[in-house]
Amino acid sequence: MSASRRSGTTDELGPDEPERDGRGGPDGSAAGAEGSAGGSDLLAALLDGMDAALCAFDADGVVTHWNREAERILGWSAAEAVGRHGFAGWAVREADAEEVEGRLMSAMRAPGRQVHEFALLTKDGGRVLVRTQSAAVRGPEGKPAGVYCAFSEVHTQIDLERSIALSEALFEDASWGVVLVDVDLRPAVVNAHAARALGIGRTSVLGRPLGDLLAQGVEELESALTHVLAEGAPPAPAEIWVSVRTPEGERRRCWRCGFVRLASPLAEEPVPLGVGWIFQDVTEAKQGEQEAALLRFRTNQLHRAARAAAECEDAAEAATVHLDFALAGFADHALIDRVAGGAVRDAEAAEPVRLVRVAVTPSGAPGPSLLGGEAGLPVRYGEGHPALQCVARTGSVRADAGNVPSDRAREWAVGRQWPADTVHALCAVLRSRGRTLGVVTFLRGAGRSAFERADAVYAEDVAVRIASALDLAAAVGRE
Repeated sequence: MSASRRSGTTDELGPDEPERDGRGGPDGSAAGAEGSAGGSDLLAALLDGMDAALCAFDADGVVTHWNREAERILGWSAAEAVGRHGFAGWAVREADAEEVEGRLMSAMRAPGRQVHEFALLTKDGGRVLVRTQSAAVRGPEGKPAGVYCAFSEVHTQIDLERSIALSEALFEDASWGVVLVDVDLRPAVVNAHAARALGIGRTSVLGRPLGDLLAQGVEELESALTHVLAEGAPPAPAEIWVSVRTPEGERRRCWRCGFVRLASPLAEEPVPLGVGWIFQDVTEAKQGEQEAALLRFRTNQLHRAARAAAECEDAAEAATVHLDFALAGFADHALIDRVAGGAVRDAEAAEPVRLVRVAVTPSGAPGPSLLGGEAGLPVRYGEGHPALQCVARTGSVRADAGNVPSDRAREWAVGRQWPADTVHALCAVLRSRGRTLGVVTFLRGAGRSAFERADAVYAEDVAVRIASALDLAAAVGRE
């Protein structure tokens, strides 16, 4: 319990006491004294509840107040400190006492607060570097009646300043998004980087449900926030794919997210205030990783296909080996059509050609490609069919059913002599020794994305190998 000079002496800095101006209680009894005691108890409780150490001096430099935090830092109890004149000889070294007391008591004559740093002595003889804030205490007539001094260990003060500076920097200058989410999973504070990532102003985002800000990925993000509120921060960052609404449309982004649970430092038990959500846009890096992994896989498939095809005695069978290896992870179905009557030169390719199907993957259960076309009957491809366009252009052609109902998409596929579940198609020309041998077609269902330019490059690599095998098969057959 803090003590003051009121216990056995005069409390010059305590609350006004009614008996000082001659007034008692309403009936002239000691009620006024009881009120004074209550006021002093309140003052003592307030001083003891402070987080900072506090002491006070009267106009003569005598210690009048000393709270629990001051006792904790220096080890001197209130009973030992109150009533001493200054700090000399007990809380400050004799050599430093004059300077320290002069700096503290100068606050009586200076306006506002004075901030100083100096070393104090602990009861066990150690030294503690403290930062003090001192200011004058005015009497009833407005004249200086003493000085109060609040102090704390310098490292504690620096830690506090660093925490405040860190918070301000995170919400102003950070190069990653920082969002404070309340327990209702609504943004409470958003820094500038996060606001730009969400495509909305810093004030406009506050208090809005996450579903208003993101088109996709909301469920996964809210699940992560709920888990952090209940269980605490995860051991590692999480990568979450989201779609952000922008004036130009939805943008798919990958955010690497870290989460920390926020709890009130003032509560006896941890009370969650929300979640600190820190994220960084890693979309380009993730896409680069995915593209690199896909390229490695496809390169390995080409290598394995070449080794397997080299062991085939029949060159036509080698062509289907290349087709089967290419199909893995790339398409749902594939087929090979050769030009009826043999390969054609570029000048001849300008004329209408007919195609004969020589190999096709099973449209039902998975399995190896099936050879055919011995009868030489051409496939009934209509005018403008992607395979015929591929031959005419001697280049790759992509085709899609588009955003149409399933029955229309089925008609689109069947009308082109493809399996009924086809939605996306990619045709690559088979070229060998400057001639067009035919077309290889890769087909995807509705569960896959459309073919892109990188897919066309891979299909062309596969087509080169298939064309070489077919050309070899034709040459061996003629021999």
